[in-house]
Amino acid sequence: MTGLARTADPSTKVLVILDSEQHVPTSLLGLQADLQLTSTSVAAYSYDADSCNFFGYPVPFSDLAAFAPYTQFARAAYCPTSKLTNWTCGAACASLPGFQPTLVGGDGNLVQIYFVGYWPAQDSVVVAHQGTDPTMLLSVLTDANIVKGSLDKKLFPGIPSNVQVHSGFRDAHARTAVKVTVVGHSLGGALAQLDALYLSLHLPTTTSVKARTYGAPRVGNEAFANLLDSKVSDLKRIHNKRDVIPIVPWPFLKFMHAQGEVRILSPGTAIACSGQDNDIDLQCQRKAVPIIAAGSILDHLGPYEGIRIGTIFCN
Repeated sequence: MTGLARTADPSTKVLVILDSEQHVPTSLLGLQADLQLTSTSVAAYSYDADSCNFFGYPVPFSDLAAFAPYTQFARAAYCPTSKLTNWTCGAACASLPGFQPTLVGGDGNLVQIYFVGYWPAQDSVVVAHQGTDPTMLLSVLTDANIVKGSLDKKLFPGIPSNVQVHSGFRDAHARTAVKVTVVGHSLGGALAQLDALYLSLHLPTTTSVKARTYGAPRVGNEAFANLLDSKVSDLKRIHNKRDVIPIVPWPFLKFMHAQGEVRILSPGTAIACSGQDNDIDLQCQRKAVPIIAAGSILDHLGPYEGIRIGTIFCN
């Protein structure tokens, strides 16, 4: 495998050799020193000789650490609504001082808990959804009889009928749909993707929509993934190690992930995977966890850079 490292000067190119596991060699640091490059000015990319495409690259530690506030929002969505209303949900709320919840709802059963509020630190409205018990979600998502359905024309105007999503996610979103930064873990991550599309269709085009999801399953078909990519340019789907939830529902059922995969390999180390549902790079989720038996349900709960997400971690 070969890769290309670029400096801030686009005229300078450096060829980097990656090992069989596609890790950036430590010699790259020496190369940076020799060329007097800053740590952020070199990026190493895996390269597929057959398709002539770059398909994965290490995520800088600073970028990985920057996900922490979004992780805490996703964590907070598992807390009781009484604690979210006053923003007193323990460590998650304490890590996000100044956040002002304006709408809190859901019961954690029929309707997933959700909250909406203003985040002064980023001058952004935040929409967050609770997830669900991963063992229950996994059993639902591995059902070969999963039903896909078209999106509600009233909520998603102008969307062609060939855009289809998991009918359960669609119905759950309709019960909670109310700049937006949308976050969610597990089922909440699926709802956050629908939120991102919904808001991109209803807000002025000058409004940016950012989505950060954790351990989200596939939501819809290829047409849905294409549409989401075309409408929401700032989407990051964060997967932790061998989490099994992101690999379902199965591709043979015509489900597909949108772009934006970031897979945590170990604390402080992650890879960004190019394209939709990357099935080339051995370090991306689809190749690394090809079947349920190769995965871990515990990785679904984290840690996401030291932060675990789930009802038991709301403290």
